[in-house]
Amino acid sequence: MPEQSTLSADSSRPARRGSEARRARRSERDRQAPPYISRRIPLYDLLGEEGLAALDDHADRILQEIGIEFHGDAECLRLWKEAGADVQGERVRFERGMVRRIIQATTPRQFTQQARNPARSVEIGGDNVVFSPAYGSPFVRDLEGGRRYGSIEDFRNFVKLAYSSPWLHHSGGTICEPVDIPVNKRHLDMVYAHIRWSDKAFMGSVTAPERAEDSIEMCRLLFGAEFVDRNCVILGNINVNSPLVYDVTMTGALRAYAAANQAAVVVPFILGGAMGPVTTAGAIAQAHAEAMVGVALTQLVRPGAPVIYGNFLSSMSLRSGAPTFGMPEPALAYLAVGQLARRLGVPLRCGGSLTASKVADAQAAQESADSLMPALLCGANFILHAAGWLEGGLTMGYEKFVIDADHLGMMHVFTQGLTLDDNAFALDAFREVGPGKHFLGCAHTMANYQTAFYDPEVADNDSFEQWRDAGEKDTQARAHARWKKMLSEYVPPPIDPAVDEALQDFIARKKEAIADAWH
Repeated sequence: MPEQSTLSADSSRPARRGSEARRARRSERDRQAPPYISRRIPLYDLLGEEGLAALDDHADRILQEIGIEFHGDAECLRLWKEAGADVQGERVRFERGMVRRIIQATTPRQFTQQARNPARSVEIGGDNVVFSPAYGSPFVRDLEGGRRYGSIEDFRNFVKLAYSSPWLHHSGGTICEPVDIPVNKRHLDMVYAHIRWSDKAFMGSVTAPERAEDSIEMCRLLFGAEFVDRNCVILGNINVNSPLVYDVTMTGALRAYAAANQAAVVVPFILGGAMGPVTTAGAIAQAHAEAMVGVALTQLVRPGAPVIYGNFLSSMSLRSGAPTFGMPEPALAYLAVGQLARRLGVPLRCGGSLTASKVADAQAAQESADSLMPALLCGANFILHAAGWLEGGLTMGYEKFVIDADHLGMMHVFTQGLTLDDNAFALDAFREVGPGKHFLGCAHTMANYQTAFYDPEVADNDSFEQWRDAGEKDTQARAHARWKKMLSEYVPPPIDPAVDEALQDFIARKKEAIADAWH
């Protein structure tokens, strides 16, 4: 067919022109990317009212009959006792409906997390979705260096990559552990990296209450103390020590964030068969109970403080004890948890592109896609671990990061739903082309070709001959080149020199005041 001659795989000149055009389209697309997603597709309701009531009822029974233990936090126990809970030693039991009433009395259904660049502030709750990088990995991996412990250089690199990607709305938190810095001081360098090398919203430290306070104080230097008291500018990821335990490290950090009017992200961490029952319904009821208690605690500290109800519920291999991801049971759990969060009236955090694979291979792709999609369909508002996660969270992957980011771009398009206006129906194109001809050069195609379809950064859509002549690169090789290019082209956002100086002075004084601790 003659039309195909202009698209010949062996014609290098059209291929170059095509590449240049694609780069121009991507550049324009990146400039137009929204600071967060406003979802336009319906959510998936797995359960009817009877099923939701049963999950709520079993969560209440867990809280009333078994209760939650709070280890080492006398202030937390005092707050619960004053609220009317049954406090016996470190065990706290709650009458049916008590925790839910506290939550629904004052918890914001939606809030704004301010970024230092106001254009990048994110809206959390309602129909909004925020994508944030993976969190907490001690190791990093790339094709050149292999698997190794993370460093502060790696941490800064991932902050820069998240800043450079239009599809990640958030800078994240502990993107990887910079193990070359003492444990008791690295939080200062991590928070500073988010502030200095990005202007997106970010997360702070939770590994000790005083480190949470340092994170908030750095925000006061950045935004001003009065602004921080009135606005959410930082998130803290609070993990429950499942099953049914909060330790003082987490409750102390939770109280620090809530008292400062900053958002705690309360997340039970449950692997079915280990930290929760092997049956999915029981694990959901447990997760619901644990998350509700943490959310309610923030309201006892400061009524009206922003907070996110979180969930991290996954399966495990009962043969080896290893966690598994992208499996059907957690996907169903997410759908149910989304309904519970909406019923409660709180913003929801879920996991994102999760995988047990050690490298960015077919297993990683399948598991990540099958973890992310139910999070989107269940109504998650803040999706942590949206990019970079490998090896069950032990490793942050450079190549995986940019592959995931490309997938997130596709999800931006998917969540916008189907357009049904006159342009979309293209009746003028039908009139111009008529029967039996192609639409390649018609006016409608030329007017829409730059925006009609998502143009992936990493996927290869060239002919076999073009792919062969370019070196037969697979997805990881293309992703490797992509993140290298992103870092080489990175330009830091501007920052007020006086603010930067104040932050560096604060960090220096804090570090000088305490000896290094490596454990």
